[in-house]
Parts: sequence; structure tokens; C-alpha cells
Amino acid sequence: MLRAHHLSAALLLTLITSCSAPGGPPHPVPEDDRWLTYEGGAGPGAGKHIVLIAADQEYRSEQSLPMLARTLSAHHGFHCTVLFSVNDEGLVDPTKKIRWEDKEVMHDIPGIEHLEKADLMILFSRLITLPEDQLAHIYNYLDSGKPVIGLRTANHGFIGFEYKVGGEKVRFGEDVLGGSFRNHHGRWHQDSTRGSLVEENSAHPVLTGVDDIWGPSDVYRTYEEGGGLPEGCVALVMGQPLMSRNYDDPPNTELIPLPVAWVKTWTGNQGLAARVFHSTMGSAKDFESAGLRRLLFNACYWCLGMEGDIRADGSVDVLGEYEPLASGFNYQKLGVTPHPPSHFR
Repeated sequence: MLRAHHLSAALLLTLITSCSAPGGPPHPVPEDDRWLTYEGGAGPGAGKHIVLIAADQEYRSEQSLPMLARTLSAHHGFHCTVLFSVNDEGLVDPTKKIRWEDKEVMHDIPGIEHLEKADLMILFSRLITLPEDQLAHIYNYLDSGKPVIGLRTANHGFIGFEYKVGGEKVRFGEDVLGGSFRNHHGRWHQDSTRGSLVEENSAHPVLTGVDDIWGPSDVYRTYEEGGGLPEGCVALVMGQPLMSRNYDDPPNTELIPLPVAWVKTWTGNQGLAARVFHSTMGSAKDFESAGLRRLLFNACYWCLGMEGDIRADGSVDVLGEYEPLASGFNYQKLGVTPHPPSHFR
């Protein structure tokens, strides 16, 4: 459990909802019950707008992305908007089925049109099926040359993804992010992961000040055994599976470390190169790791071409209580139920 340090409720509310950088532009997205907005305060990110999309059923992105948004806005100055996948009643609903379970399912992300006002998209989706008018906003964003961050299941984030470049169908995980889920490298929901920096790339700006990465999610395999990341990907963090789900567990020596975070570029139909960061770590419990939060925050700066503003001691302290539920699909046991977006503020 993470708690705010010496912040009264009134001060915390002021920081995350009404603080704005002196003279900076206002938040570009209107407040609405269907999504969450966080006004950026003073900081290097003043005037930049990050849209975070929480649309998975397993790893509690509906809890982690609001935490990351309020922290990025208050500590670093970014305007942030969190969008959610909702059910027919407008409730954030991680329990909603996917097309593999119900062929009639269609998902809904209110406010996805606000990607047009985004400087950076952070996507955490899993096997969602969106209507064509909503997919069009994703496709337009991928053509825009603006940067993309994909977290964990984003590399298998869609069913019915028909985006094409030059007439050729694009695989979102493999082509845009640099790798799609092939298998669990170890034991699903039984292992944890120790992250270590790739020594030859340790001077990369995204790794500034990053250390001690650990999370209770397992390592993903994104390429065939004996292979490697696609050309153009720069590996930043390797993930070593541990013997169990405790921080101080020993490594599983029968399993080699695999890349769990890397950077690359993506070029869409307008011929504009966009910076991309992908981490296959990223469950809500993983983000209790200050090292992983720093990695992500640094990636936000780098993706936006702001690497000169990255500081090894930049704050990654969580604002407010952060007690995420465990990952998994046993929703009743885990306490996962639909809620209105305001519940996650």
C-alpha cells in the first residue's frame, strides 16, 4: 500500500484537479462524468497533453492509469485525460467479455476522439473490439507522427484491427510496438519479474535514475526461441523470472531473461516517424515499484522529445492512496466490480 506523504485531503484535491501552470494553456478536454481529467501544474510538461486509455480485463489498468495520470500532472505538469472501456450502463467494467467469449460483444471507449488533442497516447488495452468510428481515431493517431506508449497487454490489445499502411495490414503489437504476446515465459500468475538494465544501452535517457525494478507479473515472450526483438528496437530492460511472487525470491535459473522494455520508432501513412516505448511489465501491482514508475515517466519525456528535461531525482512519489487489486479473472474473489469513472479518481 502506498500513501500520500503529509498531504491533507484538501491539498491533494487542489494538486490533482485545479492546479495549473502559471500562464499555461488550459486543459484541452472538458470535464465529463465519462472520463477523468487532471489539470497540469507547474513543471516541464506544462502545456503537453497525455491521453491514457484503460481497457483491459486482467491487470487492473482502471486503477493504475488514474494513479499515473494524477502523479504525472501534479509532479511534472502534464495535462492528463484517462479514458475507460465501459459497459452499456456507462460503468468502467473490466469484467466485460471479449469476442473470443461472446461473438456479439462490442467495446466502447467514450472520449476516444480526444486523441486528436493528445501529444502522447498511453494504451493499456487487451483484446477489445471497437466500432469503426472509434477505431478511426486510433488509426488517425497512428498516422499523426505522435508518440505511443504501450503497456503489457497492449501488444495484443485489439480484435478486429484493420489499420493499413501502404495497403498492407498492420499488426499493432508486432509492427507498431515491436512485439506481440506469444506465450508466458514461465508460470502465469505464479512468477514475478526482476528487471535489470541492458548494460550496453544504460546511457539511454529513458533509463536515467532507474533501478530496482520488480513486479509480481510474469515475463512475456514476444519472439520465438532463438530469436530477438525486431530490427530497430532498442532493448532497455531485461526481465528475469523469479521462483515465486515475492520480492526477494531467487531467479529461476531454467529460464533466461527476456526483454520487458524497449524503444523504437513507428511511421504511419503520413510518413511521420513517431517514438514508441513498450513495456510488457505494467500490472497495477507492478506499478507499486518506484523503479517501474520512473521508467514510464522517463519514457513519457523521451517520447515527447523532452529527454533534456529528464532528471534522475524527478519525483515519482504516488499521490493519494494506491491499493490496487491483484491481477486475474476471478473477479468475485478479487473484488473486481463495475464502477463509474469517478470511483477511480
